[in-house]
Amino acid sequence: MTTEIRTGRANQKLRTRTAIVDATRGLIRSGSEITMPAIARAAMVSEATAYRYFPDLVSLLREAIVRDWPSPDEALAPVAGSEDPVERIGYATEYLLRETLTSERAVRAMISASVVRPDAIGARPVRRFGLIDKALAPLEATLAVADPGAVRQLRLDLAVIVSAESLFNLIDLCGLAPEAAIRSAVHTARVVTTAAITPC
Repeated sequence: MTTEIRTGRANQKLRTRTAIVDATRGLIRSGSEITMPAIARAAMVSEATAYRYFPDLVSLLREAIVRDWPSPDEALAPVAGSEDPVERIGYATEYLLRETLTSERAVRAMISASVVRPDAIGARPVRRFGLIDKALAPLEATLAVADPGAVRQLRLDLAVIVSAESLFNLIDLCGLAPEAAIRSAVHTARVVTTAAITPC
């Protein structure tokens, strides 16, 4: 096989992979159905071809979504000057949940796919911990020194609240409108953080 043929095949594979990812991103932006058959149709490839490039929906969604994510530093830039962990965690919670709503169908599809296939959970991108850690950074010089386990426990407590699952529970099970659900989660995150940093 000549170098030219090998290069041509490699380029074709790259174009196909890019087409699949771009089609996924287009469906996410439009709020359309997010399934492998729908993505394959949008990319104008067979479903079998889509699965050759991505073994499951979670890995495809991960690649399609993560590319556009800002870093925790960028996301929390508006509160970068604040040393108040309560303000910072409130902002981080609202930021994550609003971003979740912009890609709601994709996030729901990813959660659903990882529930059906628990082995795929590791492929889910986890933004919450980067945002939580950045928001709690001021505590490293205070609470973490006084009680090293306290920040770790607070991080775990917040992981329950600062999450897409929490948002969807408030909307689906509690019947809250999205804005009310975000307000509730932000309130809870602030209360939990306040309790953790307030001396007994």
